[in-house]
Formats: sequence, C-alpha cells, structure tokens
Amino acid sequence: MTKITALPTDLVRTLQGGGPDAYGQKPERAVSDGGGNPCRHCLHHIPEGAEMLILAHRPFPAAQPYAETGPIFLCADPCDRHEGTEVPEVLENAPDYLIKGYSADHRVVYGTGSVIPQTKMMARAEAIFADEQVAYIHVRSSRNNCYQARIDRG
Repeated sequence: MTKITALPTDLVRTLQGGGPDAYGQKPERAVSDGGGNPCRHCLHHIPEGAEMLILAHRPFPAAQPYAETGPIFLCADPCDRHEGTEVPEVLENAPDYLIKGYSADHRVVYGTGSVIPQTKMMARAEAIFADEQVAYIHVRSSRNNCYQARIDRG
C-alpha cells in the first residue's frame, strides 16, 4: 500500500510566516485565479480570489546534483495537511504525471522514471516500490516538471 505525502506542516507554516524559500527569498504573494494553483500542503486547488504564495522549493534535505528546485504554490493562510491513501484533488485532473523513484540517499533510481496516465499512477508506484533501492517517489507535472507531492510506502 502507498500513500500520498504532502509537504510537512512545520515547513509550510514557516513559509506562510514569511520564512525563506529554497533560494533564501521571501515567498511572493499573489491572488489565485482559481485555475492551476495547487497547494502542496492541503493538496487542493487554491480557490479563486484567495491569497497564495509562490516560492522556490527543493524537496530534498540538502543541495546535491539530483536535488531539483522549482516553483510551487501554497495557500497563504494556514490550511490542513493532506493525510491518507486516497488520491488528492490536485492529482485528479491532469491526464498524466512524471513519477520517479529516489533512494534513501536522495538520488534518482534510474529506470524508475516515467510519464504515466493519472489513472495508472498509483499502480505504477506500487511496481516502482518493488525495487528495494527505492525509498520514495516524486510526483511531478509531466509538462512543467513542477513538484506536486511525494508517494511513500504505507
């Protein structure tokens, strides 16, 4: 069994409080147009007219060659962290995603990356976890490579 893991609440609260992003900058504030603005904490789309944060995020503990950094959105106001095994709202709408496995030392496990239809994503994640080298999986936009969430063993 696998589970979708959102960004940790302590990190998100720091960013919502104006703490620095992966580049040491204060998150930008903007107003959501209600479109493609997925919060990486609650894993819901940020509603139209709601304030949101735009920031650089590196979903790895340290900078290293495989530690990709990119833009993400967060609700500007505190939101509840997504918990559970069900596929969250933000991962229901795209036709496909890029998923790839990472080792315990946060390196890509080659051969695990693929663009997969959304409807087959969780089954593919289960298959990737059959490789004992894989500690976790990232879900990224197949079109923009933006980090969406993490998949962990349940």
